[in-house]
Amino acid sequence: MSAPKATPGKGGLRIMRLEETMATEFRVILENRPGTLATLGGVVGDAKVNIEAIQGMSIERAGIVQFVPSEPAKAARALDSAGIHYTKREVLMVQVLDEPGTLGDVALVMSKAGINIDSVHVTTRGHLVLGVDDLAGAIQVAGGMAVMTGE
Repeated sequence: MSAPKATPGKGGLRIMRLEETMATEFRVILENRPGTLATLGGVVGDAKVNIEAIQGMSIERAGIVQFVPSEPAKAARALDSAGIHYTKREVLMVQVLDEPGTLGDVALVMSKAGINIDSVHVTTRGHLVLGVDDLAGAIQVAGGMAVMTGE
């Protein structure tokens, strides 16, 4: 994926064109106790699959982990073999400028298009991973999106 394209805009604003791609996000619910995240990481790592993005949190007795593997099919086989239950879905991955306000700009443009973002996290390379309620619409919006940030 190439870098976002920034061009001078009107009124001292820079317009950035987003480059997007789809990715597969896995969601695993783990027992909230020591070692469960290590087990998940070990299963994926032993399968020689890199985790490109991850987020997690615990709610009482459960830990919820969402991650984007480099090779979804291999990750699924490894989790199946280990008996780890998961769900998966396609998400949007966008490369944006690393500047204050960019997340707000992306979220605003998506919301104006009627697209709800239900999860967001960052990859190890600094791309945004967006879980949305309308993937096709989000891809279309991101493909033509101009995000304006102050200079």
